[in-house]
Amino acid sequence: MPLFDVYPLYNVTPVSGKDMKVYDEKGVEYLDLYGGHAVISIGHSHPNYVEAVTKQVSALGFYSNAVQNPLQVQLADKIEKLSGCKDYELFLCNSGAEANENALKLASFKTGKSRVIAFNNSFHGRTSAAVAATDNKSIVAPINAQQQVTFLALNDVEGVKRELEKGDVCAVILEFIQGVGGLDQGSAEFFEQVDKLCKLNKTYLIADEVQSGYGRSGKFFAFQYYNVTPEVISIAKGMGNGFPIGGILIHPGIKAKHGMLGTTFGGNHLACAAGLAVLNTIEKEHLIENVNDISKYFISVAKTIPQIKNIKGKGLMIGLEFDFEVGDLRKKLIYEHHIFTGGASNKKLIRILPPLTIKKTHVDQFFEALKKTLVPIEVVK
Repeated sequence: MPLFDVYPLYNVTPVSGKDMKVYDEKGVEYLDLYGGHAVISIGHSHPNYVEAVTKQVSALGFYSNAVQNPLQVQLADKIEKLSGCKDYELFLCNSGAEANENALKLASFKTGKSRVIAFNNSFHGRTSAAVAATDNKSIVAPINAQQQVTFLALNDVEGVKRELEKGDVCAVILEFIQGVGGLDQGSAEFFEQVDKLCKLNKTYLIADEVQSGYGRSGKFFAFQYYNVTPEVISIAKGMGNGFPIGGILIHPGIKAKHGMLGTTFGGNHLACAAGLAVLNTIEKEHLIENVNDISKYFISVAKTIPQIKNIKGKGLMIGLEFDFEVGDLRKKLIYEHHIFTGGASNKKLIRILPPLTIKKTHVDQFFEALKKTLVPIEVVK
């Protein structure tokens, strides 16, 4: 049976990985500066992670949410400790799209409203409400378009105020650093004014931390750079280091009701074991500190390369913008220099989303390859 052909694939077949490196079926080594869409947070096959997952799957991999699962409580407590999000409550699911879907559903349930405000170049997932709040018409089917979503420009405070005062908006959903959209950010004044306007108009602020969370931005969550208090925080990609897990953190002022949200696989024993291994490793290996150290070094080197016209993002969620489309450049990095990087809807931007264990030697390896690759591209251009 053929696979349904929805992914354009690079001609690379990874079969194993170790920390910052992956290896193909021929034994060729690749430097991973993309982490499979920011999923690999503590490095491929980290020994703590392998041990925890192996131990758990040999004991009990799954049972439903109809029974007690102390691992969920341990995971919630660890997230609270490391994130500083005091007294929030945790609902677990399986992916970022599900996290945002549940966040939007919760906002609608609790406010009694149905319209959503999202922002240009946003990406929130591919499920019904999440994809409707994603600024990409090519992936929004007619069944999704029934959702009521208004798109505004980042930094358009007056637009947010005007729409919220209409009284029908259940949620404003924000990436504090846009991911797929190209690492754009609003201003501190914008984010803080949006938070105040949401509170004034009894609308939920949803912080989409699916890609930027778990230390990637240099803080546990990217919204923590600003004076804001989201009602809901969505998380996923870096949570399980490759094991499917997602969730939402829910402000303590929001009360739960049995049956309001639900999931079959979310929060299963194996997922929680993977999630705890990630958090324990982030804490023990001081990986958020490493994010900030390496980010400073990476940006300092990037500034010395004249072909890089703009540097976007924070922490290890970095965009390098050029004055030409980077598709061919990324192919050369993969096939000639064996380095994985990411793209964005901004075709002139390379996304750098490495494991948080990255070292300066890996940064040097990347920039040496980039400089070699840029020379012939510049000649052709």
